[in-house]
Parts: sequence; structure tokens; C-alpha cells
Amino acid sequence: MRDIPLLKAGDSVAIVATARKVSRADLTYAIEYLKKNNLEPVIGSSIGLSNHQMAGTDKERASDLMKQILSPKVKAIWCAKGGYGSVRILPYLDAQAIQNNPKFLIGYSDVTALHAFWHQLGLPSIHGQMAVGSENKSEASLNTIFNCMRGEELDYSYTSETYVKNGVTEAPIVGGNLSMIYSICGSSFNFDTRGKILFLEDLDEYLYHIDRMMMNLKNNKLLDHLAGLVVGGMSDMNDNEIPYGKTAEAIIWEHVKDLNCPIAFGFPAGHITNNKAFIHGQNAMLEINHTEIKFKQSIHGST
Repeated sequence: MRDIPLLKAGDSVAIVATARKVSRADLTYAIEYLKKNNLEPVIGSSIGLSNHQMAGTDKERASDLMKQILSPKVKAIWCAKGGYGSVRILPYLDAQAIQNNPKFLIGYSDVTALHAFWHQLGLPSIHGQMAVGSENKSEASLNTIFNCMRGEELDYSYTSETYVKNGVTEAPIVGGNLSMIYSICGSSFNFDTRGKILFLEDLDEYLYHIDRMMMNLKNNKLLDHLAGLVVGGMSDMNDNEIPYGKTAEAIIWEHVKDLNCPIAFGFPAGHITNNKAFIHGQNAMLEINHTEIKFKQSIHGST
């Protein structure tokens, strides 16, 4: 995994819409947050574009992302909003140019598709809150994004009231939104999960579909040879008129309980208020002892 230059005071952070459309007014809080933290916001050309639900055409969104990648001024890219659409721009991205101009990419949920792309290129990226809606998250969660890109250690400790499997492991962490991982299963864009800690989260899914997606991951061998598994927010799940009979957490546990690795639910990331950051593709220490979970990770960036 390659090092990426760390952020420093005065650096520019570009805000780009890779999925749903976004107005500049939607970014007011994020822009002020960057300025307050001595970072210079750069507003991408995709902000304000509209193509039905999305921020312009696939090529327009990809073009804006590549423009910010190639800009010597921009040091990190903050995805504006999720929803749906990031997976559609993958064929239009220039892999060699991204590798030649390594920059942090920030986002979660729909942006999981881009994290997988960065992972395939051997580049770390930041799983964290998008710019839109950042005013509804804890400031501590936003601070974890930008502090870790400055080189500060991530150090989380929490207790889980749901499913755990004790153990200690140190390995790269990958993953993200279960629906997005499901959507790229079998493609050249997906994560290599072997020997990794796999992270999963999701929002607004039907419970039976959680089972369908976990079956898909299992059948594609993505659950084989894991070093660990952490599950974050499984938020606002839906059920049919005839209940499925299990929570999302219970469905996932059924598929992973026999894995030979540490497992923890309730990780503080996902569609939750305290959506804390972690670094895709870089080593993390995971220690699980009954209901107590400890997670530590340091950025390997260049100065």
C-alpha cells in the first residue's frame, strides 16, 4: 500500500459529487468546517450539475474527479454525497493517473465503490462522512477524518451488546457498504478480502436482502480467509408483511459465526451520528475481549 502525502495547514480539499446531485448551498457547513480547520475548500465542477437524480452525466462526474486528481493544488478529495452513482463512473477513471497522483479520497456508503477502486490500485482511502449532512454528525467523527490525514492515530474503544467472537488481529481493513460490495461482486473492481479485516454497514435495506447479499459474499468466497470482521451501523432496516424473523445483525451473525477470526458488531461507523473514520487498506489492530472492542490504526503517509 503506497503512502499518500499528509495534509498540512493551508492545503486544498476538493469537494466532488460522484453520485447524487448537490447544490453549493448543501455544502455550507462542510465549507466552513474546512476553513475552520485551516484547509482551503475547492468546489468541483460537478457541484450544481443535474441529470435526473445524479450530479450530471457519468462522464461529467468522472471528469470532475479526474480533474481534482490531476490538480497539483488539491491534496484530498471529499465526496459530496452518496445515494447512488459512484459505481457508474468507475469505467471512466484513469487508473494510471490516479496512481501517479496519489491523494486521499473521503466518503462512505455509495463511495464504497471508489474505495474498492483505490484499493485495487494499492492506495489507501478514508472511510468517513461525506460533505453533505456533515452538520448532522458529531464533530468528533468529522475530526477523525482530517486528524488521521494529518498523521494522528485512530484509537477507538467501545462495548458491544450484540455478537462478538474474542481474539486479537492486526491486518489491513477494507469494506464498507454491504449493498455496494454486493454490486461489484465478481467484477475486477472488488476488494481482495483475503487476510483482511472486513467492515460492513448498510442503510434502508429489506432484511431478506441482507441475507441475499451475505449469501452472495459467501458464494464469492469473500468471507473466506478473513483476519477479522467488524460490523457497523445496520440502520433503518425494512421488513415484509410476513416478518423475516431476524434482525440484520442476527442475519449477518448466522453467516459469519463459524469463521475462524475475531468478530465484533456495533463498530462506530456507518449511517449513524458518530460515524468515525478508518483508513482503507492500511493495517489496524483489532482486539476483542468479551464485549470490549479496541481498534487502533495509524496512517502511513509521507510529509
